[in-house]
Amino acid sequence: MPKQQNGPKEDSTIQNDLNESFEEEVRAFLSDEEKLHLFDDLTKVNPVTTTTVLKCLQARYTVNLFYTNAGCSLVALNPFQPVSYLYSPELMREYHVALRPQDLKPHIFAVAEQTYRNVQSQIAPVNQSIIVSGESGAGKTWTSRCLMKFYASVAAPVISHKGNETVERIEKRVLDSNPVMEAFGNACTLRNNNSSRFGKYIQLQLDRCHHLTSASIRTFLLEKTRVAYQAPSERNFHIFYQITKGATAEERLEWNLPEGAEYRWLPNSESNLDEDCFEVTRDAMFHLGIDHSTQNNIFKVLSGLLHLGNIQFSNPEDESQPCELEDKTKDSMKAAGALLHIPVEELLESLRIRTITAGKQQQVFKKPCSRAECETRRDCLAKVIYAKLFEWLVLVINESIYADPSAWTNFIGLLDVYGFEAFPENNLEQLCINYANEKLQQHFVAHYLKAQQEEYAAEGLQWSFISYQDNQKCLDLIEGNPLSIFSLLNEECRLNRSSNTDLFQTRIEKALSNNQCLSRNKFSKKPNFIISHYAGKVCYQLAAMVEKNKDPIAPELIQVLQNSKDPLLQKLFPVTERNQTNIKPQNRAAVVTVVAKFKGSLEHLMQILNSTTPHYIRCIKPNADCKAMTFKREEVLSQLQACGIVEAITISAAGFPVRIPLQSFTERYEILRTSCGSNKNRGCDKSNYHTAEQNARVRKDFKKHNPVYKVTSLV
Repeated sequence: MPKQQNGPKEDSTIQNDLNESFEEEVRAFLSDEEKLHLFDDLTKVNPVTTTTVLKCLQARYTVNLFYTNAGCSLVALNPFQPVSYLYSPELMREYHVALRPQDLKPHIFAVAEQTYRNVQSQIAPVNQSIIVSGESGAGKTWTSRCLMKFYASVAAPVISHKGNETVERIEKRVLDSNPVMEAFGNACTLRNNNSSRFGKYIQLQLDRCHHLTSASIRTFLLEKTRVAYQAPSERNFHIFYQITKGATAEERLEWNLPEGAEYRWLPNSESNLDEDCFEVTRDAMFHLGIDHSTQNNIFKVLSGLLHLGNIQFSNPEDESQPCELEDKTKDSMKAAGALLHIPVEELLESLRIRTITAGKQQQVFKKPCSRAECETRRDCLAKVIYAKLFEWLVLVINESIYADPSAWTNFIGLLDVYGFEAFPENNLEQLCINYANEKLQQHFVAHYLKAQQEEYAAEGLQWSFISYQDNQKCLDLIEGNPLSIFSLLNEECRLNRSSNTDLFQTRIEKALSNNQCLSRNKFSKKPNFIISHYAGKVCYQLAAMVEKNKDPIAPELIQVLQNSKDPLLQKLFPVTERNQTNIKPQNRAAVVTVVAKFKGSLEHLMQILNSTTPHYIRCIKPNADCKAMTFKREEVLSQLQACGIVEAITISAAGFPVRIPLQSFTERYEILRTSCGSNKNRGCDKSNYHTAEQNARVRKDFKKHNPVYKVTSLV
């Protein structure tokens, strides 16, 4: 009995001794600060803690070592300054020809080369994906750009001069897709001067000889609201600043962009960024097959949108009459109509008059819009034009780099999506962006942190389960069935009435009260809800969220665009779509919402990723101010903790570095088997013997792809 009473005290004493011993190990490891930067693989850190990992990363960052291996991931710290020597063609070749690239310094080229060799080895799953993730401003776009340059360099064939010319053209077009998509899809935000406002998955397709033959680009959720609304201290898409700053005198005259003119949708234009270079975009478009005439047409339409943004209305004295066009914006209306090739009267009526079809007889009524409705319709017109233009550009790019599926056998995919976002004001755009990041984090958790440990347990290996942060509850809150934020949003969109944000907030709280990831800011007067994401809490405002999810387009606006005489607008809005457009509003149940479309496209992406061998590059933002060589430990620590880097390092250090399915292993290295085993009763089948040269060749091949194994013989 006394022993039982003293047991808890003894256990406590033992635990304290263990804690003190562990802390002593940490102190001992950190005491030799001069050697911390030498840990290029964090699985070699002992003990593995957030403190030791953070200290090593900081030490490496201080001596300009920005890449560090972390188990299954590569950690990439943004230097926030040019380091051209790190991405030179010579360095690309060094990683490509190295017998053991993993013996070189950690680098994105090492990851790229490993994926390329995996395709060459043909070990299932053969197709590869590199998932580049991180916060906004962490360096994802730059990383993806450099990866594409690497593949364009190493995958070029050297068979014939004619063949080289063909692939060089493909390489050039694949690379030229970057500046075009960044110009039309990226913008300067509070956190990043070149923030991607859309997601993209680029599939680089290789033939049987592992040469680059073609590519395809899939995009996700362009933030088209940015065309008509820019948050304080942020900018519109880069292309608008490029045309206003880079146009020639003749082009300014043709596009009606006088020097020094002000545009409401072009804030902070006085700041000059590297991304404002117009010539780079124009040259890239030309190489992609967009001739100068078509380019001119595109830039005229964009100029028309800038003038459209300057149009403003005032309330009429008689409410039964349409809103008045303010005198100071009449010239903007004329310019917009001329540039879009739409008669001014038609354009003005589409913005001020709403057409209502009612009754069994489908009677048509016309009702003047309020001032707020006029401005909403103006913004909607600009957004739908820009969104269609972006879709068309992606289509043109894909046609330029396309090859018949019979021409290629495998692919390497590069995923670059918007980083996790939390602004002072967050709405549907941030909800979708953060949902995408949650899905990618779940992919990492499911594929590595969870699946690998379960596999060890299933095979009966000795393994102490390592805990990790699972974000499934958060995903259930956002997308789960039957009730979730997405399902409630979609249901609200189907109701034949305007949405009440206060009632909707109450409905969300009641329906999802059991989920611990949901809360709200009780001190805010604005209806809101808070989601506890894997990367932190984000407060979302409900104002306009339902309307954004509906993404309504008035039939009059589509009709006026279909009636345009502009060649480009006629392509973007063919007359054949008119009947479909008029039918959609009548059937509210058939409305396809923004979140429904986005969820569907994201699920398709996850299916592709799940069919490939994934590789992870975790881009880390060392400081929120984007200052060179500034390492803020608290900010880096929160990112490491959010994405589960420390847990991944712990599992990698304790687990097996190379894991190949038994069937693939035996099929590939069957030649190494020998019929003469330790069993003396078994005879020797001479047909199974191979020459020393054959065995040496197989061993060399095995070591090349699986350097951690020491190959002798397989029985």
